[in-house]
Amino acid sequence: MPQDDLSPDLLPALTRIAEALERIAPQAQAYVDFTAADAFVWHAASSSFTPVQKVNRVDIGLLRGVDLVRDLLVENTERFARGLPANNALLWGARGMGKSSLVKAVHAQINQLRAADTKAQPMKLVEIHREDVDTLPALMAKVRGAPYPFILFCDDLSFDAEDTSYKSLKAVLEGGIEGRPANVLFYATSNRRHLVPREMMENERSTAINPGEAVEEKVSLSDRFGLWLGFHRCSQDDYLSMVHGYADHFGLKLARETIEAEAIEWAATRGARSGRTAWQYIQDLAGRLGKQTA
Repeated sequence: MPQDDLSPDLLPALTRIAEALERIAPQAQAYVDFTAADAFVWHAASSSFTPVQKVNRVDIGLLRGVDLVRDLLVENTERFARGLPANNALLWGARGMGKSSLVKAVHAQINQLRAADTKAQPMKLVEIHREDVDTLPALMAKVRGAPYPFILFCDDLSFDAEDTSYKSLKAVLEGGIEGRPANVLFYATSNRRHLVPREMMENERSTAINPGEAVEEKVSLSDRFGLWLGFHRCSQDDYLSMVHGYADHFGLKLARETIEAEAIEWAATRGARSGRTAWQYIQDLAGRLGKQTA
């Protein structure tokens, strides 16, 4: 119908309808340049990725006292990188024992091995913050179909009593209608084996009509991770092995007995022995000796 034949009252209405349809129409996805880096940070607010040119990590050979879990994670990640079946992984346990460091170190090692194969695409590591886990579907939509394997990594994942975002995570990991993309694995670290605090589980048992079902809904989240890797507090021997490994790697020249005495005292003042404590002592020692560790 020619515009001249339209009723003066009808034209504004049609204009508003057209504008409304434009607003609700699906937006074309912005191009993501995954060649910019091998590691990215996901920003939920803008649905965008920031490339990380230099990842804060240590060499996998410097991670001591975690040999079994290291080998299991390397094997799982290597299978995934080759397009074979692999499991989502939950790294749980004692603080400061290298959970997040291991994820980043394994990513670097796998890519180093794949660099020798000209046909192999590098694996991408994408960090998603704990408070953004409910945007995982949007993140996965952007990487689905990309010609790279992706490890989605969430550090210090846990849920409190009023937090319901764990439900969306459960669906994304296994139960969603689309399922997890074949080129995506999800790795998470947590101090809690079941990702929820014990008092939260006990409160559910005491107040729910069916206590078993109430607790099961939250605990079953950890079941979505096929690979559970436990990190336990280290012995003094393991702690000193970490210290000497760092000292040798960075060329810190000091009598072995002196390093051990200082490292033990350092751990005692902090009330804990861990890989993080060993690293903090090495930072102090390197500073005193005028050496760089970066």
